[in-house]
Amino acid sequence: MTSRPSVLILGARGRFGQAATHAFASAGWRVLAQRRSTGIATQAVPHVHWLDMPVHDAAAVCQAAGHADVVVHAMNPVYTDAAWKREVPAQMEAAIAIARGLGSLLMFPGNVYNFGAGMPAVLREDTPWHPTNAKGSARVVAEKRLRDVADLHGLSSVVVRAGDFFGSGTGSLFDRVLASKLTRGRMGYPAGLDIPTAWAYLPDLAQTFVQLAQRRDTLQGAHSFHFRGHPLTGQDWRDALTPLARAQGWLAADAPLRLDALPWPLIRAAGLVLPTWRSLVSTRYIWNTPHMLDNRRLLERIGAEPHTPLSQAAQQSLADMGLLTHVPPPRLAT
Repeated sequence: MTSRPSVLILGARGRFGQAATHAFASAGWRVLAQRRSTGIATQAVPHVHWLDMPVHDAAAVCQAAGHADVVVHAMNPVYTDAAWKREVPAQMEAAIAIARGLGSLLMFPGNVYNFGAGMPAVLREDTPWHPTNAKGSARVVAEKRLRDVADLHGLSSVVVRAGDFFGSGTGSLFDRVLASKLTRGRMGYPAGLDIPTAWAYLPDLAQTFVQLAQRRDTLQGAHSFHFRGHPLTGQDWRDALTPLARAQGWLAADAPLRLDALPWPLIRAAGLVLPTWRSLVSTRYIWNTPHMLDNRRLLERIGAEPHTPLSQAAQQSLADMGLLTHVPPPRLAT
């Protein structure tokens, strides 16, 4: 009898961690889900075993896990520059120590902060990194560390770079800005409606991790792949969310979603005393810079990128937020 493959997910209570836990468990993997907090009531899920311990005690985590074919680094600091400078390197070192201790492939979700404000419209794996804020600099250090450890110690790793998250809960620009006033017939947006930027529906991204993990024997050394996801403009989002708002009765028939622009001057002024708002201002360039992720290298590896149509992904994202009182029946594929 062939045993199920196993994955250790570090930071399994976080947004991507939860999506990855669900995706690997649904694919039949044995999931070891690490979380910092203890005493949390968690619904029993087939194939998922919770590990309540700090991630920085690598020896204890390795002993508790026993074995894992893959380690997924799903940890993320709070959204301030100081936290990212301090915690991103420390979290990566902990993940590396655990993956080396278990002899596992280490997987990590990257983002576009590495490229900085001057990033080109199409981002490839060999596009140079020129970070222009603290978050981008921290991520560059972390990813270079993966390359160094591959060369020095033979640790195999995979970075899957993706755009802004939506779906699978709350905590991103989608739920905090775009959908925060949707029940009042309004959609927030941080920039003009005609600028395409990269978005990642988390269930699709998590499924991509599973598909790459299933090919782990071919992933020796340090690898990087780009996840295309949904390149979207603000108008694309408006077109997707309008019929959902109408179906819920938040908009009258044929009425458009009203737009709320982010008050950037106010946010900048508040950032003088609020670190989270100061960090938000440092990423404003992303919404004013057209960009998309080229996924040709990923397609060569897995064949087809998991992709949920935007209308379906947007509807499920609103349901995940607890907003939907009436869910329209799914359309049959044609």
